[in-house]
Amino acid sequence: MLKRLYEWTMSLAARPRAELWLAIIAFVESSFFLIPADILFVPMALARPQRAYRLAFLATLFSVLGGIAGYALGYYAFEALAKPVLAFYGKLDAFETLKACAGPDTTLILLTTSGLAHLPPIKVVTILAGAVHIGLAFFVISCVLARGARFFALALLLRRYGYAIRHFIERRLKVIALVGAAALILLYFGLKLVAGSGQLLSC
Repeated sequence: MLKRLYEWTMSLAARPRAELWLAIIAFVESSFFLIPADILFVPMALARPQRAYRLAFLATLFSVLGGIAGYALGYYAFEALAKPVLAFYGKLDAFETLKACAGPDTTLILLTTSGLAHLPPIKVVTILAGAVHIGLAFFVISCVLARGARFFALALLLRRYGYAIRHFIERRLKVIALVGAAALILLYFGLKLVAGSGQLLSC
């Protein structure tokens, strides 16, 4: 089923309304869909590199809007809607583990790593942020920065290097994104230590 879903998502890149589909996939990925928008974004940007930054903006915008929808699910309808979604994807146990540690600092880490490298899945983190009532402004800014960085970095690479970079993106970009996320997190906590803030993590 997952392979068929992946292939169907890839096929959307060749359709006349591919940009509309990119917006839809970026939106639903952030709250309940299984396949990341990158699967659609990469072939679209390769086919029309002059539109790569426009596509990055579109994907970022609708990914953040979808994140807000996931946040609302966690905030207002966790038991009725969000919990069944997590259970369907087999993510409920992982969610409960994360929830036990979900203070502002921990949630910031998760928003950064999920936005840059899909670890953990974005839908889990957006629902988590709503369920533990993280501030909406904090949530939205984190999503814009992390997801915007990911899509615009992809756009830059695809526009500059074209098909030659596709294999690298598919095999290595997640590792680089994780390293970048780790650097940002270390910088954040380093600044907190210098500022004399107390507890760094909730658990």
